[in-house]
Amino acid sequence: MTVDDKIDKIDEKIREIKEAAGEIERLGGDIEAIKKNLVRLRASVKMLELNVSDVKMVM
Repeated sequence: MTVDDKIDKIDEKIREIKEAAGEIERLGGDIEAIKKNLVRLRASVKMLELNVSDVKMVM
């Protein structure tokens, strides 16, 4: 597996995490603890997206 393939796979997994966060929000978004943790989760996912996009630009 090439580095490009790995980056594409990571990018796909990040998208899956974002979709899962949306599902969690639909199921339990009215629960305060869930809401707060989703904010943290989305911030972490955003950082992953930025990291992957930086790697793609360098390659």
